[in-house]
Amino acid sequence: MLNLRLPTDPRWVNLAEMDLGEILTDHAYCEQKAATSCISLIQGYPDREELVRELAPIVTEEWGHFRAVLAELDRRGLKLGRQRKDEYVNALLDFAPKGRGRDAALLEKLLIFALIEARSCERFRLMSLYVSDEPLRKWYHKFMVAEAGHYVLFIELARKYFDREMVDARWKEYLTYEAEVLAKMEVRGDRMH
Repeated sequence: MLNLRLPTDPRWVNLAEMDLGEILTDHAYCEQKAATSCISLIQGYPDREELVRELAPIVTEEWGHFRAVLAELDRRGLKLGRQRKDEYVNALLDFAPKGRGRDAALLEKLLIFALIEARSCERFRLMSLYVSDEPLRKWYHKFMVAEAGHYVLFIELARKYFDREMVDARWKEYLTYEAEVLAKMEVRGDRMH
């Protein structure tokens, strides 16, 4: 369903599990950034009524995810660490052409957000299947389901506002580029992406 061209390195789950405080910290900030990204889309495109209606509850959901990760950190006696630079997201943002106008920027943002949600979904699935802590597996399964829905929503919004063939062609370019980015990145257990 996700159509990702390069699966996550199987070592990633084992590395993530070695220091749950680090992966949970990164997860928390990913959820926070997801909420603020949706807010930014709403602020930037208030004239896109369906976008506003569809993303408003996602803001609440993503902020709830942030709070859930904070609660999980507390439950485990762990602290929220510092936010780090997100090399993965920055690389995706670099792929988007600049200066082509407001509408073109919207398409790029929707596709970037869809890709981030797809990769998050894939990683949460891995955590839900392979982490040794059973309650944590169940906990991550809920996130996997939510991210899958968000991925689909961003793709659907792109197809609503733009020609489907154009969207699908650009999506394929993003999928290819994202696989290249991931192939060059170090496998790290302290990053969700």
